[in-house]
Amino acid sequence: MIDRTLLREYPEQTIKKINLKDPHFPAGELVSLDHELGQLQQKVEELRHQKNELSQAAKKGITEELRAQSIAIGRELKEKEARYEEAQKAFKSLYLSCPNLCDDDIPVGDKSANRVVHSVGEIRKFSFEPKNHLELAEKLHWVDFAAGVTIAGSQFPVYFGQGVELIYAMVMFMLKHNKAHGYNLVLPPALANEQSLIVSSNLPKFKDQVYEVNEDSLYLIPTAEVSLANIYRDQILAAEQLPIRMTAWTSCFRREAGGYGAHERGLIRMHQFEKAELFTICEPENSKQEQERMLACAEGILQALELPYRVSLLATQDCSFASARTYDLEVWLPGQKSFYEVSSISNCTDFQARRGAIRYRKEVGGKPRLLHTLNGSSLALSRVMVAILETYQQEDGSVAIPSALKGFGI
Repeated sequence: MIDRTLLREYPEQTIKKINLKDPHFPAGELVSLDHELGQLQQKVEELRHQKNELSQAAKKGITEELRAQSIAIGRELKEKEARYEEAQKAFKSLYLSCPNLCDDDIPVGDKSANRVVHSVGEIRKFSFEPKNHLELAEKLHWVDFAAGVTIAGSQFPVYFGQGVELIYAMVMFMLKHNKAHGYNLVLPPALANEQSLIVSSNLPKFKDQVYEVNEDSLYLIPTAEVSLANIYRDQILAAEQLPIRMTAWTSCFRREAGGYGAHERGLIRMHQFEKAELFTICEPENSKQEQERMLACAEGILQALELPYRVSLLATQDCSFASARTYDLEVWLPGQKSFYEVSSISNCTDFQARRGAIRYRKEVGGKPRLLHTLNGSSLALSRVMVAILETYQQEDGSVAIPSALKGFGI
């Protein structure tokens, strides 16, 4: 959540900044509801005080005038309390759906305004017509898409043989790489409760994108970020514990509600996929530095795999809901003849920490302060597999394995 003080002290500037992120969000309504809540709270407190004064006066003797006043105040208090409760619910719902504010120096606009920061690696020139990953994966019998449809439905592939070996080789390579960069290994649950998804900012905004286990009031995690963001929920950390850097590999589950084109078939967009995640909790003044550190860590994987990629700084409307600043790592896919995102490195500032009351004390006995959280894919394994299949394909349909993965069981 954004700082509520901004709605009260700088309403016009805050509305403008919210609309830069999401032009359709009713920011004015959020400010109005917050103002109304303040007035209602003040009125309710006044009426309760008046009611208490009448109760004290009644101890000396009840008169008709006191009785009439008490009835009138009681009626008005009941009406105001009901409206206050109603306004609170409306405000909370809207407040939780309000996006984080973007940094002032990022591009303004939609996806077309994204700015390429730098590109790394040479795009391979083929002496033959390259195939896309669907043809390659099915010919090699690394992936069976039809079997996935039989078992669960569309966008649930089944991996076989060397395809499985490649997935696990990438997992071990990425985790070892991340550990060497100072991120501690974590194996979190793949299920999370509702509050965990609220803290990570998936709920209520993206309720239509998550799989819910109704009987147990749990959800399948769409990313390990959900679990990692809640490990220190409702805790006050000591400055000496910071920064906390974590990495986790999990399966991720997303409903991906809505239609997608033929260019996103196969392994590019799925309901279940593997992903290695980075997550950092740090002091506010260090979060920009930590984001650059996280970005370098994720880039190192693509460099080791010798996959050409570019880094883009996302414009306001393309930044994720919880992020104030996001870099996308986009790898070149020869079969698609396009760059595709394999990682988003986001600084969520205190947006998630405010939802989860994740705080720290600068000094013993000091006032608790909100921390900053950052997250990034490191990396989305299915899309990296697409990049390896299409980039390392040979004319005979075989696929070479990047040397960085040798020694990891493949």
